Amino acid sequence: MANPTINGEAMANLVPFPANGARMPIVSFDRRELSEILKIYGRMVAAGEWRDYAIDTLKDQAVFSVFRRTSEMPLYRVEKNPKLARKQGAYQVVAAGGLIMKRGHDLSTVLGVFDKALKQAEAG
Repeated sequence: MANPTINGEAMANLVPFPANGARMPIVSFDRRELSEILKIYGRMVAAGEWRDYAIDTLKDQAVFSVFRRTSEMPLYRVEKNPKLARKQGAYQVVAAGGLIMKRGHDLSTVLGVFDKALKQAEAG
């Protein structure tokens, strides 16, 4: 039997739709995690440093991206990757250039990387 095709293209690269209404698992931030992130975000917005954010929930990780302007690349990304939970920790803060600023098992500790920037922004 030949490979099935749609409009002359092979279906080998198609991902089947989940049967019986089963949903594909995705990683997301829970209410507590999102509350901690938004607390830092609100303080940085009040200081005039950040203006926009985006939340991406993917199959293997959740990402909270922070922007100075909507049209730019994100200044920082707060990432949650449960696969790394037993190794270096599920949470990490990544700067615009890809530099991992802090990673760990506790989100509030990882978000502590913004404390110095907050103090400078609030003082100046």
